[in-house]
Amino acid sequence: MDLRNRRRLQATLIAAIFAAPVIVAMVLTMSGWTPHGRSYGQPVRPERDLASVPVERADGRAFAWSNHDGVWTLVALPGPDCAEHCLRQLDLAHRAQITLGKQADKLRLLYLGESPSGPAAQGFAAVWTLAGTPSHAFDDLRAHARDSVSAVLVSPQGEAITRYAVNFDAEGLRRDLKKAVR
Repeated sequence: MDLRNRRRLQATLIAAIFAAPVIVAMVLTMSGWTPHGRSYGQPVRPERDLASVPVERADGRAFAWSNHDGVWTLVALPGPDCAEHCLRQLDLAHRAQITLGKQADKLRLLYLGESPSGPAAQGFAAVWTLAGTPSHAFDDLRAHARDSVSAVLVSPQGEAITRYAVNFDAEGLRRDLKKAVR
């Protein structure tokens, strides 16, 4: 093999090495394969755009789902009579927010339902934004058992992404929040 053909072969092999991952990625994408990332919640399928869902805060102001600051929203959806167990789950969700450190301000906590009462609920409104909605957009995501709560993670664009069912794993929620809120 002469020098010119050898250099062509080398150039072709180098180009093939760089092109191979792109070609493999295209084939996998076209075949519908997606990598399995570990999420502790359940995906909301199809993702819901909540921009048109009216939410009124307890102070009477409207809640804006989408924002330009990259702030995520964790929506708590309590069942009837949010009491001790429900409040414990909400406290664990708040602690997950605290573990975000400097990024904690990139997550809003929204409680969408009847305000909890009793001595265990003291200071609750200082942590969670209390709100209500006439919409039924969350009915299938909401907890239905007494003294229970589910949660939904909403992107900064106002899309419901992940649902955390009743008795969700707070440690798993914390891990998901660390991945989402960067």
